[in-house]
Amino acid sequence: MKPSLPKGTRDFGPQQMLRRNYLFGILRGAFERYGFQPLETPAMENLSTLTGKYGEEGDKLLFKILNNGDYLAKADQSALQALDSRKLTPSISKRGLRYDLTVPFARYVVMHRHELAFPFKRYQIQAVWRADRPQRGRYQEFYQCDADVVGSDSLMYEAELAGLYDYVFDQIGLPVQIRINNRKLLYGLAEVCGITDRFTEMTVAIDKLDKTGPEGVQKEMEQRGIPAEAAAKVLSSIAPVENSDTEAQLANWKQLLSQSETGLKGLAELEEVFDYAGRTQMSNELIFDPTLARGLSYYTGCIFEVNAIDANMGSLGGGGRYDDLTGLFGLKDVSGVGISFGAERIYDLMEEKGLFPKNLPGQLQLFLIALDEESHKHAFELLQHLRHSGVASDLYPEPAKLKKQMKYANALKVPKVLIIGSEEMKTGMYALKDMSSGEQRKCGIIDVLMELFSKKEG
Repeated sequence: MKPSLPKGTRDFGPQQMLRRNYLFGILRGAFERYGFQPLETPAMENLSTLTGKYGEEGDKLLFKILNNGDYLAKADQSALQALDSRKLTPSISKRGLRYDLTVPFARYVVMHRHELAFPFKRYQIQAVWRADRPQRGRYQEFYQCDADVVGSDSLMYEAELAGLYDYVFDQIGLPVQIRINNRKLLYGLAEVCGITDRFTEMTVAIDKLDKTGPEGVQKEMEQRGIPAEAAAKVLSSIAPVENSDTEAQLANWKQLLSQSETGLKGLAELEEVFDYAGRTQMSNELIFDPTLARGLSYYTGCIFEVNAIDANMGSLGGGGRYDDLTGLFGLKDVSGVGISFGAERIYDLMEEKGLFPKNLPGQLQLFLIALDEESHKHAFELLQHLRHSGVASDLYPEPAKLKKQMKYANALKVPKVLIIGSEEMKTGMYALKDMSSGEQRKCGIIDVLMELFSKKEG
């Protein structure tokens, strides 16, 4: 059998894992700096937990897990005979792989509400699965890195999360635009256009604007039962206004939504977030974008999306306010807001733009090469001393030819090697070679440690 991978999944070799761990380390450090606590939830959830939370499009992308044992024993026979997969699924599958980290987080909050102090801030870095069509920057198995706050209505948190996006991408060295909108504003637009009964259909269509363009969105809205005149009004209302600052745009929307109480509330929320954000120093621009819709149905307030500047890639992150997600699990009136970082896309862009440092944390720092049996035992003893001193180091398993050992060290991409022979054993002065420059010099073990630690700190 020829080995293969399921579509939309990837292996990660040692060098890739070092880079991924570097990225996750930046994210973890940022989350903790902002006061978020770590959390993990299971890879699979009950399908009853997952379905109905992501809208029509999201539910189609859920990976279902067949029941244990003879899963056809309790299958809906009429659905089976009719080849009706939608009706058959509930009888043969009770669990699914998690689609995101937000819904499992809401489930966790409800189950552990008596143990938590609210507002509760958590971060989570785990894999999720979506039965999406694989393409550049889009996979069926990928990591999400989430930060959420539940138990507070304060719009300070929206501004804080925008600041968290700004901090992380500044640390990475990747310029981005942080876009923000409000679902209440979009609902107000639906009211003005007389299509509140098609609000979800409208947002799902708008969410595809960058993929299908205005014509595609117009067509989809009409296909979803929105009158052509109303669809055209929606598109003209969200069309970008050139050379218009945030204050002017919000003023224009205030006029448009003057008869919508919900829409005006959304505008007031946006103004307050911009007021908070204006009191911080940000390296990346926070911009109001009325075309931002976020198709997931659980968002109720401010919504975010992050896009790289000068890069042909989809969004690098997104999120928003959800006023009653926990209510789906029996805990009413607990508001929350959260964001997610698209780790896979961020990784791909960092690799493409050469943003990973040459010396990565966790990388092997030093490789020992012994030239004969006695020096090999001496090197093994020295290896223990190096490791206890905090140096990531290793030794070839036998005193093979120098060329063979050097080739192996080069394959491991080790920055430095320490060559030990009978003369080095006697004098305690070892040959330290820089693998990139080829420079070689004699030095004692203390000098070796000092050089390695100075490089590590630098």
